[in-house]
Amino acid sequence: MNDSARLRALVVEDEWPARNYLVELLEASSLAEVVGAVATLDEARQALTTPSLAVDVAFVDVRLSGSGDDAGLELVRGLARRASAPMFVLATAFQEHALEAFELGVVDYLLKPFTEERVEQCLHRILARRPASAPVAPLRIVARRGKSLVFLSPSEVWAFEAADRMTSVHTPHGTFDLDLSLSAIEASFGRALTRVHRNWLVNAAHVKELDRDGAETRVFVGAGIGPDQHGIRVPVARERAQTVRETLLANAMGLRRG
Repeated sequence: MNDSARLRALVVEDEWPARNYLVELLEASSLAEVVGAVATLDEARQALTTPSLAVDVAFVDVRLSGSGDDAGLELVRGLARRASAPMFVLATAFQEHALEAFELGVVDYLLKPFTEERVEQCLHRILARRPASAPVAPLRIVARRGKSLVFLSPSEVWAFEAADRMTSVHTPHGTFDLDLSLSAIEASFGRALTRVHRNWLVNAAHVKELDRDGAETRVFVGAGIGPDQHGIRVPVARERAQTVRETLLANAMGLRRG
């Protein structure tokens, strides 16, 4: 499926392993791109009431930590009747809310543990119900800054970093937290990002320097060259150094090779 036809999905799940697994299943299907993954009711409301994010479907857990036992249903109750609301799927371990969910117009009810086949079946059902004329907005990234959500365009991203089961996005505006794995991000952005290290994806458009010091290779990603640089230095894995160099030189001129 081409990128313009893929569903734009938001995942609302407070448990990191379940959230990340569902994101990976959605991305692996090639039927959807995950534009955000959030953990709380407030974050979900903020994301779903931001028109420019243009979510087609929200996968919502019924129970979210820090909220009531049916916080996910509360979210759907509050938004499902709005003209601009996305389609909703409840993704939960509890069966007892199915009747109310369908009365609210929920498209599907996914029970944990999720499977690849069941998720794809759900996505095909949603695609069949999506209006053919639905507008497709450019991909945006939802990140965290404290209790607030930050919305970024791909062109603003310098790099993504994974550390301690968390992912950060580095930008000219600062560094923010994400609830997506590097694998899910790489699947969404494709060739726009370059994997330079097991823990790093960089936006090649913002790479300003490639530096080799003995056996160590690094790239500078950011703005400016020289003493006024603003950005970050990213390590390049030894086994990726040659591939990264060739990737950066592929569409460049001015260097004598050979």
